[in-house]
Amino acid sequence: MAKVLIVLYPDPTGGYPPQYARDSLPVIERYPNGQTLPTPSAIDFTPGELLGSVSGGLGLVGWLEGLGHEVVVTDSKEGDDSVLDRELPDADVVISQPFWPAYLTPERLAKAERLQIAITAGIGSDHVDLPAAIEKGITVAEVTYCNSISVAEHTVMQVLALVRDYIPQHKIVVDGGWDIADAISRSYDLEGMDVGVFAAGRIGRAVLERLAPFDVRLHYTDRHRLPADVEERLGLTFHEDIRSLVTAVDVLTVHAPLTAETQGLLDDELLSTMRRGSYIVNPARGAIADRDAIVRALESGRLAGYAGDVWFPQPAPADHPWRTMPHHGMTPHTSGTSLTAQTRYAAGTREILESFFEERPIRAEYLIVAGGAYAGTGAHSYAKKD
Repeated sequence: MAKVLIVLYPDPTGGYPPQYARDSLPVIERYPNGQTLPTPSAIDFTPGELLGSVSGGLGLVGWLEGLGHEVVVTDSKEGDDSVLDRELPDADVVISQPFWPAYLTPERLAKAERLQIAITAGIGSDHVDLPAAIEKGITVAEVTYCNSISVAEHTVMQVLALVRDYIPQHKIVVDGGWDIADAISRSYDLEGMDVGVFAAGRIGRAVLERLAPFDVRLHYTDRHRLPADVEERLGLTFHEDIRSLVTAVDVLTVHAPLTAETQGLLDDELLSTMRRGSYIVNPARGAIADRDAIVRALESGRLAGYAGDVWFPQPAPADHPWRTMPHHGMTPHTSGTSLTAQTRYAAGTREILESFFEERPIRAEYLIVAGGAYAGTGAHSYAKKD
């Protein structure tokens, strides 16, 4: 029997919802690229429930314990005396989410003597040190595509919120005011603007598809150019690199993976080449942006707004400057953990576990690093992007 360590974000501060806003979820059978949704043998939860926090346990606890496995679910992941650090040395399986990542550093992996697989319930496994995982023969898997559209929708929402300056307008209403001149002093139409997408993978392409009806001029850059018919249908302008892209747009959305090349990419130098009054929405990874450069660009007016839901580290400390910088629309890391998305990534996590325990191949789309029994399959990538 295995020991399964599940690291999730804390339960709601006011307790679990006594009832949910909706009674059901739409039925979706395939993702836009034709990939099927997760196909576990069964699920032990009601779609639309809160599964991503500790008490939800991803809907896995009863099933795992019924099979005889030891299960530890916690939100304690920082500090020498964290539950993660105490339980990791004899854990066979670690599961966490990008929204509350269990950072599996080389030091932690060195102590994880029994660890065979690290699963991301969601997309984005950069909280796992992939070279160290490969060296130790640890499989790393995630639930590809499960929340890509969720993140794309969040991105479009934040683009509109920034350009229309929605957040201050809402606050005026909440505060009892009717200050129309104040409310619209930074509000513009998105129509006619140049909008650029950095990395047109599953999320980036979904953003392009969703923004096209707003009658904007769409630009993008990616290592792999989109098919000509897609470029023609959406009216896309391709740029060879990010430096060309940012000079041509009013709005930039970021969907690249965090790599050595992208870490700190949005720095003072790059931001200085953007049009004055540009907007950035970054739902990819916080460390792609130079934290203090973003603050300086907002304070100087080089940027008119910055939004996203990714920070470094996560959770962000209370004194993180992005909490108080001007003209921001930041949220906690929530874009990919809507109740709809949770249903998919919880089911996908169970599908991965079923394959792992039954010693069957894990779906190829889910493998980031193929270790242990999967070594030699060629199914691994450092820069898998969504």
